[in-house]
Amino acid sequence: MKVSKGKKFLFFIYRFALFFGVLAFCLTCNMTLFLGLLQASTGLVYTRENITAAALFTFWNAVFLAFVCTMVDIIRRKISIERPVKRILEATERIMKGDFSVRIRPTRNPTSMNEFNPIIRDINKMTEELSGIETLRTDFIATVSHEIKTPLAALQNYGTLLEQPDLSEEKRKEYAKSIISITHHLSELITNILKLNKLENQKIYPALKKCNLSELICECLLSFESEWEKKELEIETDIDSDIIINTDSELLSLVWNNLFSNAVKFTDIGGRISVSLKNDGSFVVVKVTDTGCGMSEKTGKHIFEKFYQGDSSHSTAGNGLGLALVKKVVDILGGSIYVESRLGVGSTFTVKLYNL
Repeated sequence: MKVSKGKKFLFFIYRFALFFGVLAFCLTCNMTLFLGLLQASTGLVYTRENITAAALFTFWNAVFLAFVCTMVDIIRRKISIERPVKRILEATERIMKGDFSVRIRPTRNPTSMNEFNPIIRDINKMTEELSGIETLRTDFIATVSHEIKTPLAALQNYGTLLEQPDLSEEKRKEYAKSIISITHHLSELITNILKLNKLENQKIYPALKKCNLSELICECLLSFESEWEKKELEIETDIDSDIIINTDSELLSLVWNNLFSNAVKFTDIGGRISVSLKNDGSFVVVKVTDTGCGMSEKTGKHIFEKFYQGDSSHSTAGNGLGLALVKKVVDILGGSIYVESRLGVGSTFTVKLYNL
């Protein structure tokens, strides 16, 4: 907000009058005391003219000193207050317009205590965070648009093919099956986006209650029985019985369902999946191991990021949101998750939860 010239002039007059009043009072008191002591010591008698001349000299001296003090104060304020305030206001205006690349240079005025530096530091930190969030938001929108656009284009193509009058019944069923599969993928994508959005905005709060973790893991694993039987996978379990923890079983089901789904999806026909649950003092440790395609160290560092898919050969089977959901849920429940993997050998996902 800019200050008008009229207000600046009034502020100048105010400061001048303030300094003049203080200086005039001090000089008048000092001059009166000086003349009184001089008269008492010398016995001199001052005429009216002499007193008037001394008073005028004192007045104009006060005016001059008040002007000097006012100018010094203005220069001081310009350097130590107005300049950093101007830089901060210019930066906040650019931030309000959506420019998050703004960084304010800290003040280095040796005559001041640099009171603005903590404010400048916090604004710089805020813009840095906003810049990162804006980048994530832009990437998120671009990726979601791409993820939705691709299946929609496929649906359009299959719809066009179904319009052919000489299409065989076998082809018609094949295209219809593909359309159902694509719509299922779209539904899953939108559901995961909504869930992740609610989790990230803290619109879902864990409803903590006693839960038999052993039974929950077994139930989630058995829900994939038809899929692992179709791929002839070997399932190994080492689950301690009746492990009770205080958690949100509905949220936790998202974790196991996504981990088991990935294990089945990325394990080749005839492979092996191992699930273990152990009580480790104040923690319970769940491990999900597969003999699938595995991943590189670089992929492992980004595997919990939204829409990240390290294995392009399986990318059509997922949408890159499952592990992001897993990580968010585990964080909300106060646990931790990490992955160990070797390319071409397999992966092990380890989840640690508090045993309360």
